[in-house]
Amino acid sequence: MELIDILLSASFWAAAIRIASPLIFATIGELICERAGVLNLGIEGIMVAGAFAGWIAVWGGLPLWGGVAVALLTGMMLGLVHSIFSVPFGLSQHVVGVGLTLLATSLTFYTYRVVLPEVSSPPKITAFQPYEIPLLSDLPLVGPALFSQTPLTYAAFILAGLTALVLYRTPLGLAVRAAGENPQAVAAQGLSVTAIRMGAVVVGSGFMAVGGAFLTLSAFDSFFFDMVNGRGWICIALVVFGAWKPGKAVLGAVLFAAFDALQIRLQQTGIGAVVPYQVFLMMPYILSILALVVMSRRAEIPAALMVPFNKGER
Repeated sequence: MELIDILLSASFWAAAIRIASPLIFATIGELICERAGVLNLGIEGIMVAGAFAGWIAVWGGLPLWGGVAVALLTGMMLGLVHSIFSVPFGLSQHVVGVGLTLLATSLTFYTYRVVLPEVSSPPKITAFQPYEIPLLSDLPLVGPALFSQTPLTYAAFILAGLTALVLYRTPLGLAVRAAGENPQAVAAQGLSVTAIRMGAVVVGSGFMAVGGAFLTLSAFDSFFFDMVNGRGWICIALVVFGAWKPGKAVLGAVLFAAFDALQIRLQQTGIGAVVPYQVFLMMPYILSILALVVMSRRAEIPAALMVPFNKGER
């Protein structure tokens, strides 16, 4: 009965949507990269850098949307580094991505210590506050869950919709998808595969950084070192779960977030008194792995994903 009450409560679904928001930003960013044929394993470090950059910019005096812009630019710069090594140079995307994660994370920690050398606890900022959409927020269950969120949550869902629109309804989206499926055909049309792939990585990395900034500017009001906590790696799995389609990827993010919100609430029930809390912490990951296994069996990976392209070679 307690489980049913939890699943039917508006606060549970509001929490699930809130937890899913940074995952949506980062998953869409990773999806754009992979659709163009580049696996971006730098996502974890990019999210950490975005979380810090957005927070420190607002703490330094910029408005909240200015912090979002700074995080976006930070992610795009890191994406440019990734794209230079992985696309025209054709280096291992695995090595470049992991190296970028280490670089971005280390630079973030170093910058934090330089800017705040004697601070024992990070200063707080005034984060985004929930904005209730008139009339819609009054709907039972759905209203508090979907229409009483912070502006960045609305932006996450809008971004997913715009990404789907661009990928499947515009020539640019067709070029991006073709770069990840058949780059030779793209080159035969006189388009630059290198430019398309690099652009996709730069833009996608920017969205990943905004996902990190969500944590400091919307979910919390400060920055701490472990706040990303593996969300980047989860987003890579969510791209596979969503079969490289924005709509399914968003569904996967909400599903994982629901599992996460559920485990938090189950710890506070009678079940939590007899079951070790570690079981609840594992639950969203175990369920996500099972869902990933089921979905990935039918997923069609982009044919040229992680395949370097050299013009004139077959």
